Amino acid sequence: MKITTAGWIVVAAYFLFNLLIGLYYRRKGTGSTDDYFVSGRSVSWWLAGTSMVAATFAADTPLAVTGLVATQGIAGNWLWWGLLFSGMMTVFFFARLWRRAEIVTDAQFVELRYSGKPAAFLRGFRAVYFGILMNCLILGWVNLAMEKILMTVLGVSEFWAIVIIFAIIAFTGLYTTLSGLWGVLWTDFFQFILKMTMVVVLAYYGVRAVGGMKGLLGKLAVVDAHRKAMHGGGTGSILDFIPHLNSPWMPFITFFVYVAINWWANWYPGADPGGGGFIAQRIFSAKDEKHSLWATLWFNIAQYAIRPWPWILTALASVVLYPHLKDPEIGYIKVWVDYLPEALGGLMLAAFAAAYMSTVATQLNWGSSYFVTDLYRRFMVKDRSEQHYVFVSKAATAGLAVLGAAVSLAMTSVAGAWELLLAIGAGTGTVYMLRWYWWRINAWSEVFAMGSALVTTVVLHLGFHITDTTAHGFAESILITVGVTTIVWLAATYLTRPVSEETLVDFYRRTRPGAAGWKRIAAKSPDIIPTHDGWYNFLDWILGSLMVYLAMFGIGKFVLGPVWLGWVYLVVAAICGYAIYWDFSKRGWETFSK
Repeated sequence: MKITTAGWIVVAAYFLFNLLIGLYYRRKGTGSTDDYFVSGRSVSWWLAGTSMVAATFAADTPLAVTGLVATQGIAGNWLWWGLLFSGMMTVFFFARLWRRAEIVTDAQFVELRYSGKPAAFLRGFRAVYFGILMNCLILGWVNLAMEKILMTVLGVSEFWAIVIIFAIIAFTGLYTTLSGLWGVLWTDFFQFILKMTMVVVLAYYGVRAVGGMKGLLGKLAVVDAHRKAMHGGGTGSILDFIPHLNSPWMPFITFFVYVAINWWANWYPGADPGGGGFIAQRIFSAKDEKHSLWATLWFNIAQYAIRPWPWILTALASVVLYPHLKDPEIGYIKVWVDYLPEALGGLMLAAFAAAYMSTVATQLNWGSSYFVTDLYRRFMVKDRSEQHYVFVSKAATAGLAVLGAAVSLAMTSVAGAWELLLAIGAGTGTVYMLRWYWWRINAWSEVFAMGSALVTTVVLHLGFHITDTTAHGFAESILITVGVTTIVWLAATYLTRPVSEETLVDFYRRTRPGAAGWKRIAAKSPDIIPTHDGWYNFLDWILGSLMVYLAMFGIGKFVLGPVWLGWVYLVVAAICGYAIYWDFSKRGWETFSK
């Protein structure tokens, strides 16, 4: 696709605007490591929540969704739709607890919750495992997606695509190191508006290219018939929100794993069971508990109800327009190249740069927070000035950028990287949730959960050749890994010593988790009013999940029909939302800001 001179001016203006934001927040964002990594804990809910959703809307996301729709139908999105259950648990069960902890990283939480050498080991282990290994894997797949985009849109070779990516990474690292999390938050806000606007525009032109909605639905019926003939029959359609039992698009066992296992058992960035990672970082930055709760609620609404349909519509159009692509993820970019007017090419390129840069900026800032707070400052160089640690933070940010770029060279599929990450974290989620609500969880529970998940995944891939490259293989590997990991971490919990009572009491007094799983510890803190809001939170979790799913399906029905059913879904979603608001009001808003 040819980018006009005006388009290149738009792209240049976009980069300049991001740099100006970084320069504006240079002083405010780098006064201390608290300023650099958690914005002085003074961020409003709408900014923190928008940054969360912007960070999860990377350049890879529309491509991965297109690949899922092409191979598994709309229902293939349950790979990530099912994670809403985990996200809503963060809203009602964990956001306020994280905010009360008053920490900088979720790895730092380890020595707040556990005691002794095991806790110190785990903190350092998490800093390396999440801050470097997992972080570079994530950076690798977003780099891969951007490489595909540049090669298809600009027609450049892989070498020059990599050169351009390194230049963009360097620029992103520049404004990130200049301003810390403040710069990341505000560029995220601006970038989210730009990229959402342009994916809606692309969806319009993609649908128009196949003859409008009527033409799209008619041609997809032909695709359905062809797929069924290839599989010797079957029921359902590529358009199904929930697959049929005999679906030629998605095996039932895969759907079962997506909705019944993934969300509580597996670690995945942006949907961590218990709300860790960069989501926790945004929670730490919120003004108070109320803002932390609203930030995560807004994030989940925007993530699942607002974002998906422009991607899905373009993906469906690409299935019709390019039915024989070897790499179906490329279909999204081809719709852009072939059917978007040239006058909008610069804006779309800027939008994808925004999608890419918002995720890279988050990963760089978040990853360097682990390295500096939980590795360098904790174990290597102690008691130095804040200016020293801010300088090291900037150097760590630059180092992670280079490592992430290198990892992308070994990847071939974005959706495959998503599935690999879920497999590596399979079975660890229960530990991350229960550590807040059951005093008996200790540091070894986490160590053995992470270690056994990684080892089991490697053994299944290399020893038994059970891989996640197919829908069946992914489901089987997840079920086996979750089972093995759960047995291992439970055994480790009961075979190792519990956390010291002094540490448990301090943790309970500081975060005030639900008293049900802390009765023995709560009895030693009679001055702390015990919390018994588990059933209220559970009801709000159910209502919140229903609200977002019904809103998401309602918007989908408005787009694909029937419209009347869309109205029904949206009305019921609004009722669920009002019920949550009523519960908060009844319990007293001050409950959420203490």
